[in-house]
Amino acid sequence: MTRDESSIELAAWLDTAPGRYLLAWEQARLDHEVADSFGFHALQLGLPELEGLRANRMPHRWVASDSMHEPRALMLPAPQGDPLSTRPVSQPVALHCEFEALPLPDASIDLAVLPHSLELARDAHQTLREVERVLVPEGRVVIVGFNPTSLWGARQRLGHLRRTMGFGRGRSSFLPRAGEFIGYWRARDWLRLLGFEVEVGRFGCWRPPLSSDRWLQRFAWMDPVGDRWWPVLGAVYVICAVKRVRGMRLVGLARRERRAPAQAAPAVVARREGIERRIGPAGSSEWDHR
Repeated sequence: MTRDESSIELAAWLDTAPGRYLLAWEQARLDHEVADSFGFHALQLGLPELEGLRANRMPHRWVASDSMHEPRALMLPAPQGDPLSTRPVSQPVALHCEFEALPLPDASIDLAVLPHSLELARDAHQTLREVERVLVPEGRVVIVGFNPTSLWGARQRLGHLRRTMGFGRGRSSFLPRAGEFIGYWRARDWLRLLGFEVEVGRFGCWRPPLSSDRWLQRFAWMDPVGDRWWPVLGAVYVICAVKRVRGMRLVGLARRERRAPAQAAPAVVARREGIERRIGPAGSSEWDHR
């Protein structure tokens, strides 16, 4: 399946009853996570149907896509916060590129939003490495992904197993078929290896994997119950992480520690035949002719 076909399939699924339910949670969560991210440049990779940067107030915000298909117009939920602070991105897609080789200089982006981008990427590791490269120190990344250890993930695996065994070949899968679902803890491990520090990790959407909007509404009571009693079994997760550059901090601290004794230690002054010799604490000397 090509990237265009994968993007089209995901966009079409988001227009179904479970897709709208999932999209509402993701949009509200992204609005909350990006609202307090400050800087100059913000970038959303993939899924232009979702306005992941609409609640962010950075002056320069772009949406990048690795597909050439036109994004579908979906009914997004209204902002829950102050509508004056919500600004839609002027262009649906401002950049077409490969996520594994972003045409951006190092340390040029303050915020990166990846809504299901790692799942649809050809090389998820390389995509995340590119995100780390283009982020400034202390820059933030927000990742959205399907949770394979959930009721939705179990139904997806069961449907795939049935088709592999020759049953239900004509039936479509519940979730989009493209891509590989990356678990929450697996994504956290990848971020930690790249030097990120995870600040927020949240799950959402605990209703059963049903295709009818009517039945999904009947199980609305599962969302607050699942959030309290089995949070890690939500159908989707959001991870917010910060790029830490610990090496630079340690080098700066070591330099300050080396300079501090030299500045604090008194010098011993000795005069010999009109020549003043200042002897430092480490055996270094300086000669001043008078």
